[in-house]
Amino acid sequence: MEQTIHTPETYDFRKYDQIWRRVAPNLEPYPDLREPAVPAMAPLASGAAPRASQPPAGEDLEHLPGAEENPCCMGTMAQEELGVIEGFIEVELADRRTYQAFARRAPAFARGTMRDLANASGAAARRLMTAYYLITGNCYRPAVASGRISIDSWCPALRERYHVEACNGMNYLRAGEETTDPCLGRLLKELGEESYRQADQLMALLERAL
Repeated sequence: MEQTIHTPETYDFRKYDQIWRRVAPNLEPYPDLREPAVPAMAPLASGAAPRASQPPAGEDLEHLPGAEENPCCMGTMAQEELGVIEGFIEVELADRRTYQAFARRAPAFARGTMRDLANASGAAARRLMTAYYLITGNCYRPAVASGRISIDSWCPALRERYHVEACNGMNYLRAGEETTDPCLGRLLKELGEESYRQADQLMALLERAL
C-alpha cells in the first residue's frame, strides 16, 4: 500500500451530496465546496421499507406513543428538522462502513484508530435514530448500503476523511444553532464537537504517515 502523497487526489463530495439530496433536497450541507449539479441517489430497491418522516396517515401527532401535544424537547418543534436528522444518520452510517473497510486495509499503526472511528460513527447514528424515535414515535429504517470501498493510496484517503469529518462538524454545529428545539440543538452540537475530534485523529494519522 502506498503511503505517500505523490499522487494527490481531488476531494469529491458527491457521495455524501447524493445522500443529502435524497433525504433533504432543499439543504446545501457543503456550501461553496461542491459542483452545482449532482444526480440524486437511486431509489431503494423494490420491497425495501420506506422511511416515514411524518406520522402515519390519519394519526395525529398527539396520538403517537408517548407523544404530547407540545412537548418541550424532541417534539413538535423538532418535526421540521427530520430531513436533517435523516441526512446525518445516513452520513454517519456511510462513515462507519468506510472506517470498517479502512481498518482492514490500513497500516498496522492506524488500524486501532480506524476501528475507534467506526465505533464513534455507529454511536452517532444510534443517537440520531433515538432522537428520530423521540420526535416521531417511529423507528428510522436506514438504506442498505452496498458496493466495495477501495483505498488506492493511504495519505490521500486520510486527507479525504479529514475533510469529511471537518464538514460534518461544521454542519452539525450549524444545524444545532438553527433548530428551535433545545434538546435537539444540544445533541447536534455535541455530535459536531465529536466530528471535529475525529478530524483531529485523522490529522494525527496523516502527520505520522507523511
